[in-house]
This record gives sequence, structure tokens and C-alpha cells, in this order.
Amino acid sequence: MNAQNEPEMASIWSEIDALGHKTVAQLQIRYLEVFGEPSRSNHKQFLIRRIAWRLQALAEGDLSERARERALSLARDADLRLKAPQSSSGSPGTPATTPGSRRDSRLPRPGTVLTRRFHDQTITVQVLEKGFQYEGMVYRSLSAVARRISGTQWNGFSFFGLLAVSEAK
Repeated sequence: MNAQNEPEMASIWSEIDALGHKTVAQLQIRYLEVFGEPSRSNHKQFLIRRIAWRLQALAEGDLSERARERALSLARDADLRLKAPQSSSGSPGTPATTPGSRRDSRLPRPGTVLTRRFHDQTITVQVLEKGFQYEGMVYRSLSAVARRISGTQWNGFSFFGLLAVSEAK
């Protein structure tokens, strides 16, 4: 930055500092002024950052043509994921099972009885083909059973001590 640009840059910096005190509506108006098109965002921090970037780019100069071409070539060469990967279990965060098998490999076999002490009571849960039976009710997951027993959210594997078993395999 040379000496003749210092007053202009000081003005830009004071305007950027003032952006944080504006409302979203005021930021959208300023966005329209500096970009020439309305913003599709109502997110205040996003608007502040975009306007600040544009003010700096206008004051100091935008990307060089060479840098712009390089960015475009990198974007063209990038493998972009357009859709989230599908897991056969259907819910995010659960391990994908092999095609044809429907059970999570971490679960004990159907018919297994899980036992645990909780608040001076012995808890027994029977593993079914599709779900878990506790006190005559069938639940879809161990976490649902653990939540019913404890009243709070639990990882079912952790609650019944199955994590150490599955990690040892």
C-alpha cells in the first residue's frame, strides 16, 4: 500500500468497522450497492464478510486474471460431491452394513439377553430380530431402551457395555 492510498484505506477500514453496527436490512441495502444485485442471505455475519471483502477488492484491486483462471481450473478439476452417500442402514451416523445383511454387526444375535445394574435394579433386555424387548415393550434401538430406563439420552451400546466388546473384535 503506498502513501496516496492510506487515507482511502482508512476510510474503507472505518466503513468495515461500522458494518457490525448495522441491521440486516441495512446490510442488504449496502450489499446491493456494492455487488449490484440483492443478497439471497439474511445471515448478518455472512453479509458483513462479503461486503468487507468487496470493499477491499474494489479499493486494492481484485484477483489477477491469472489467479482467476487458476481458481477456475482447480474448481473444474475438483471432484464435487453433489449428493450425500447412501448407507444401507438408512440413518446417518450408523455404520453401513454389507449388501443383503440388515443387522448392525455390533449387535448381539437375536435371543441374547443383555443384563445391566442400574440404580440398584437389574435390567434385562432381550435382543429380537427387529428390535429389543424390555418389560414387555418392543423398542427399535438400544438407545431407546436406555432412554426409557434412565430418563436421559444415552448411546445404547455404551449404556449396555457393548462398546468394549465390539472394539475388541
